[in-house]
Amino acid sequence: MDLESLVSQNIEDRINQLRTIQKENGSWEFCFEGSIMTDCNMILLMKDLEYIDEDLCNGIAYRIIHFQQPNGAWKLYEDEKNGNLTATVQAYVALLASEKYTRDHPNMKKAEQFIVRNGGIKNTHFMLKMMLAIHGLIEYPKFFHFPMSYFCLPENMPLSLFELSNYARVHLVPMILCINKRFKIKSLGNLKIDHLMHSNYIDWFNEDRGSFYQFLKDEGKKLASYPQYFQQKGYEKAEKFILDRIETNGTFYSYASSTFYMIYALLSLGYEKTSEVIQNAFNGILSYATDTNEGIHIQNSPSAVWDTALLSYAIQEAGIPINEPIVSKSVSYLVSKQQSMKGDWSIHAKNLMPGGWGFSDINSFIPDNDDTGATLRALTNSAIVGSEEKERWMKGVNFLFGLQNNDGGWAAFEKDVTNKWLTMLPIENARDAIIDPSTPDLTGRILEFIAHYTSIKNEDKRIEKAVNWLLKHQEKNGSWYGRWGICYLYGTWAAITGLRAVGVSKNHESIRKAEKWLVGLQHEDGGWGESGYSPVKESFEPLKYSTPSQTAWAIDALLTIRDKDDETIQKGIQYLLNQQNLPNKEITYPTGLGLPGQFYINYHSYNHIYPLLALAHYKNK
Repeated sequence: MDLESLVSQNIEDRINQLRTIQKENGSWEFCFEGSIMTDCNMILLMKDLEYIDEDLCNGIAYRIIHFQQPNGAWKLYEDEKNGNLTATVQAYVALLASEKYTRDHPNMKKAEQFIVRNGGIKNTHFMLKMMLAIHGLIEYPKFFHFPMSYFCLPENMPLSLFELSNYARVHLVPMILCINKRFKIKSLGNLKIDHLMHSNYIDWFNEDRGSFYQFLKDEGKKLASYPQYFQQKGYEKAEKFILDRIETNGTFYSYASSTFYMIYALLSLGYEKTSEVIQNAFNGILSYATDTNEGIHIQNSPSAVWDTALLSYAIQEAGIPINEPIVSKSVSYLVSKQQSMKGDWSIHAKNLMPGGWGFSDINSFIPDNDDTGATLRALTNSAIVGSEEKERWMKGVNFLFGLQNNDGGWAAFEKDVTNKWLTMLPIENARDAIIDPSTPDLTGRILEFIAHYTSIKNEDKRIEKAVNWLLKHQEKNGSWYGRWGICYLYGTWAAITGLRAVGVSKNHESIRKAEKWLVGLQHEDGGWGESGYSPVKESFEPLKYSTPSQTAWAIDALLTIRDKDDETIQKGIQYLLNQQNLPNKEITYPTGLGLPGQFYINYHSYNHIYPLLALAHYKNK
C-alpha cells in the first residue's frame, strides 16, 4: 500500500475507535492526568474530614507508590534529573498519612534519604509548605500577616486582586486566610517530619526579593494601618470572594487544587466539617477520581469540553460531514456548554457579552480563549447551515475578539492582566502564574482560527497587531515559547500555523528561521520530542525519544510551508502511522503544561487528537 492509502486507512481506523468511546451525550472523556499533588492532597483531606473509603485510599496510595523511582524520589516527567523534591515530600507525607506505609518501610527510607540529600523541607515549593503548615507539620512564616484591608481595594486599583491571574487569585486567597488565622488541623496523629528539616527555621519566600518587594512591604504596612473595621471587612470580602466562585459541583473555580485550599480556608473561618459547602466541595473533588493503569488518580479538572472540541474539529478536518452522528452529537454537546454568565473576565472587559466556553464539563462561568477558539472551529460547519448554531458561533467570535489584549496578543483567560511588576513577588513560579499575559500559543491558534473560519480580512488592524506581537516575540533560534504545552515545539507549531494562515509568506525571514529550527530537531525515527525541562530552563531541551503529539505539531506546522512529499514530512507521517507500536514512555510522556517545574499533564486525548489532525491535513494538502 502506498503512503496515501496507509494514511487514509489509519485515519479511518482512528475515527472508528473514537466512535466506540464517544459518550451518549456526544462528548469524549479522557483522563486529565496531572502530577501526584492532587492524589497526595486527597489522602490528607480524607483524613481531615474523617471520610473512610479503604478502596479509594488504597487505589490512590497504590498509584503514588507505583511512580517512585529506584533512588527513592518521584519525578514529574520521565527524564527529570534525579527527581523532584516537592513531589517526593508530597508522596512521603501522604503515604505515611494513609497508614499503608510506615517510616521504617524500605520505600519510605529511600524517599527520606533523597529528601535529606536535597536540602529537606526548606527547598520545597511554597504551596506544599502551605499544606504542611495546615497540618501542623511545620510553622507558618513568622511575623507575616497579610493586611486584610487589601480585599477592600477597588477592582480598578493598580495592585488590586484582579490584577492577578484568575488561577493565582483562587489559590492565594484561601492560603492568605489560612496563614492569617494560623489554622492547623490535627488529623494525622503523631505523624512528624522533623527528620526532614535541616533547621527549625523555614524561609517561605525567595531570598532575592528586590526593590519591588520592599515597595510591597511598605504598601502592606499602610494597608495594615487601616482601622480594624477594614481588616474585619477584608475577611468578609475574602470569604464572599470564595463563596461567589463555587461551581455547580461544589468545587472552587472547578479546580481540585484550589478547592483543597478553599476547604481549609473555610474551616479556618469557623465552618464545620459537616457543613454543606464543605461536603459539596469534597464530593466535587471526589467526582474527579478516575481509574488509571497505575491506580486511582484525582484529576485536577476533567477536560471534556477541551477534548470534545478538538476531537470534533479533527474528525471534521478528516472529512467526516456534520450530519454523521459522531460529529452532530459532539456539536450538540458543545453548543450546550456555551456560557451565559458573566465571570471575573468581565472586570477587564466590562462591555463584553458572554459567549465563551470553558475547559471542563461543569465549568459554567470561567471561559478561556483556548477552549473558545477550539469549540468555534468545531462549530463552524454547523454554523453555516443552522441559525441557532450561527448565532452562538457569532457570540463566541465576538467574545474571543473582546478579550484580545491591548498589545495585540491573546492570554489564556482574561484581558490585560499584564502587570509585570507583580511577577516580582517573592514566591516560586511568580513569573509563570501571577499574571495572564499574551502567549504565542494562544495568539497563533486564534490567528489561525480567524483566518480560516471567519470573514475577517488579514488587513484588519486587530490581525496586524496580533501578527506584529508574534513576530516580536520569536526566540533568537527561530522558535516560540508555548505556555500551555511542552513547550517550544508547541509554541512554534501554533505561531507558524497562525502566521501562515493570515498570509505571512513562507519565505518571510521569521518563517524560514522557524522552519530551519524545526527541521533540525527531527529524530532518526521521524518524530520529534521535547523535555519537560524546557520551560524550567527557559530554552529548548531535547527529549531522547519522540512523542506522537509533539511530532504531530511539528508536521502540522511544516505542512503549511513545505510540500507533502517532502522527506522530513513523510518520515514524520511514518512515525505517526507506527503509533500503536511505540513504547509506553513515548505514549505517556506529559506534553501538557500547567506550571513549569511543578505541574505537568499527560492528556490521554492528545495521542488521538493531534496525530489525527496532522494526518488529515497531510491527506487534504
